[in-house]
Amino acid sequence: KRTTAGRGGKTVTLVTGFVGIGLPEKESLAKKMRNACGCGGTVKDGDIEIQGDHCETVMRLLSDAGFRPVRAGG
Repeated sequence: KRTTAGRGGKTVTLVTGFVGIGLPEKESLAKKMRNACGCGGTVKDGDIEIQGDHCETVMRLLSDAGFRPVRAGG
């Protein structure tokens, strides 16, 4: 989902709800997302945060990785 809460008005794409993967897998997935989007990001509290509005790119990458992404919010 796309969110700006608690980030000074900056838009962040937040990927949540992972089941069955650990922190190393999330780190590698976040790195692929950062490279594809050409922006920064991190893994925080078990969620992946990508700077900017990159919902479509993130959903495509998740589909290619074998996940079933569901878009929430805007």
